[in-house]
Amino acid sequence: MRRRVTRSLLALALGLAAAALPQVASAAAPINTDPPSVSGTAQQGSTLTAGNGSWQNTPTSFRYQWQRCNASGGSCVNVGGATARTYNVVGNDVGATLRVRVTAVNADGNATADSAVTAVVTQQAAAPKNTERPTVSGTARVGQTLTADDGGWSGNPSSFAYQWQRCDADGSSCGPITGSTGKTYPVRTADLGFRLRVQVTAKNEKGTGTATSGVTAIVEPAVPITNRRPSLRMLSVRFLGTTVYARFRICDDSRKNLSIIQTDSRPGVASYTRRFSTLTPPRPCGVYTRHWVPVKRFRGDGRYMVTLRVRDKSGLTSAPARRLFSL
Repeated sequence: MRRRVTRSLLALALGLAAAALPQVASAAAPINTDPPSVSGTAQQGSTLTAGNGSWQNTPTSFRYQWQRCNASGGSCVNVGGATARTYNVVGNDVGATLRVRVTAVNADGNATADSAVTAVVTQQAAAPKNTERPTVSGTARVGQTLTADDGGWSGNPSSFAYQWQRCDADGSSCGPITGSTGKTYPVRTADLGFRLRVQVTAKNEKGTGTATSGVTAIVEPAVPITNRRPSLRMLSVRFLGTTVYARFRICDDSRKNLSIIQTDSRPGVASYTRRFSTLTPPRPCGVYTRHWVPVKRFRGDGRYMVTLRVRDKSGLTSAPARRLFSL
């Protein structure tokens, strides 16, 4: 009886001692409970960042391997050297998808999990580039309104700006119209005889690109013009160095090409006359620019007069238009 009691007391003592010892957890490698993720834009030149996901068994470190997959997310292969938490998207990735393989490590082993694939990688963003020329719709007539169409652009422009321009009747010598920067343009009397066009500037976060429409027909008057003989009005005359540039408007209801007669004169010096012709007839008005270098006797200080007249095919000549300079 005493021996049985002794054995019971010994078993009780051993049980109490075992209960007092700390519990030791079973050794185990990491276990993934929430897959890794990828943040960033799948675009050439962008940077992607791996999210580790969630893991059991307290990983002490993580390793990364970026992989390139086909557009459907299959056939994934390791990207050489891409073992950091971040990855810079390169040209070879364009058209593919990407994912990251994360390996979690602790003292008892390691485990691996893959992220979902990204969207298909697109090309690097660039400044807009024109792919289809802008156009102008509407009637080129005083009192009418023209409208710009932006044309086609790459680079996903975020905004557009406009600058309307006047060009001579032959389509040359174009210049901006001050303050005319809207998508629409009301044709005014000052445009009579010019052609018009619009310059469109597209903008995105990478920069800007510019393209210009073709020119319109020659701007016509609001009401028909009828004249027995042609008329000529000087719009501007200026010197650039020794060269004279004259811009003028001719109106004639014959709608045929005309002869332009230009005369240089100076007190006490024989005058000098030269002739030009229109290559595009006024319809019924046209604006033209001509330039010349005065002959030697008209150079230097003194008064210098420019006279312009225009003659039609029947021999009728306009009244002279003059501009006097003091050089």
